[in-house]
Amino acid sequence: MAQLVTMTADGLVATPLPMLYEPSVDSMGSLVGHVARANKHWAQATTSVEALAIFSGPNAYVSPNWFPSKREHGKVVPTWNYETVHVRGEFVAHDDREWTRALVTRLTERHESQFAKPWAVTDAPGDYLESMLRAIVGVEVRISSIQAKRKLSQNKPEADIAGAAAGLSTVGGESAQVADAMRRP
Repeated sequence: MAQLVTMTADGLVATPLPMLYEPSVDSMGSLVGHVARANKHWAQATTSVEALAIFSGPNAYVSPNWFPSKREHGKVVPTWNYETVHVRGEFVAHDDREWTRALVTRLTERHESQFAKPWAVTDAPGDYLESMLRAIVGVEVRISSIQAKRKLSQNKPEADIAGAAAGLSTVGGESAQVADAMRRP
């Protein structure tokens, strides 16, 4: 799931959006998805618009109480650890029902593949599917750069990293995922 961000006449617009990566032989590839026809993202596509797709990984609050150096000298403060990927590129709208139908089929196949009896786009009545396709517009981000960021207390001494990872593990959930990321080389 990405947070797709573009500039419109009304300012920045952000929309959470499932997107697929499509590789390319002669470029960095594209991210593709779709938005509701009423969504402001695609209305600006007649001009060259840059897009930013933000993929957020696990993130968590880190308490200074977990750092052994707190007991040694007290020079610690709370922080936040995270992993994220920022993908930038040219935003293109595809107001083409066949392009969008093919995309919706790929998205559905990708996400339904986890089930024993996956639902298929062809399971929907044809007239219903056509009405749904008229309500959406395909979108593409033609990738120009990819930047991965991770802040996992790597600026801290090893003992503080281990202490923070142990503390995050006790919280569980997404915090435990951050702890796991901190323990990876």
